[in-house]
Amino acid sequence: QVHLAESGGGLVQAGDSLTLACVVSGRTASTYAMGWFRQVPGQERNMLAAISASGDYTYVEDSVKGRFTISRDNAKNTMHLQIANLKPEDTAFYYCAAAEGPSVVAGVDYWGQGTEVTVSS
Repeated sequence: QVHLAESGGGLVQAGDSLTLACVVSGRTASTYAMGWFRQVPGQERNMLAAISASGDYTYVEDSVKGRFTISRDNAKNTMHLQIANLKPEDTAFYYCAAAEGPSVVAGVDYWGQGTEVTVSS
C-alpha cells in the first residue's frame, strides 16, 4: 500500500512563494503518475497539475499556469509543487495524488491527507 504525505503548507502573505512537498512511501514513487489538487471546504476538489511517472510530461491547469510548477524527484520518492506570487484565492487544502494508470487526470488511486495553505492579503 502506498502512502502519500504532504508538507509545506502554512500561513503566508500575498505575493509570497511556497513549495509543497509530497513524500511517497510504501512503494517506489516512479511506479505512479502523480498530481496536485486543491479544495476549498464546501467546494469540489480540483486538479492543479499532473506529472507522469517518469517526470517527462507535465500538465498545469490554465488557471494557475505561470505561477504553479510541478516536479518530481523519483530518487527521493518526492514530488513538489512550487507556487509563486500567492494570492488570497489560493487559500485551500492542497492534496497530493497518485495513480496506477498513466495520469491522475484519468483517475486517482491514492490521496494524501492534505496540507493547508492560507494566504493573507
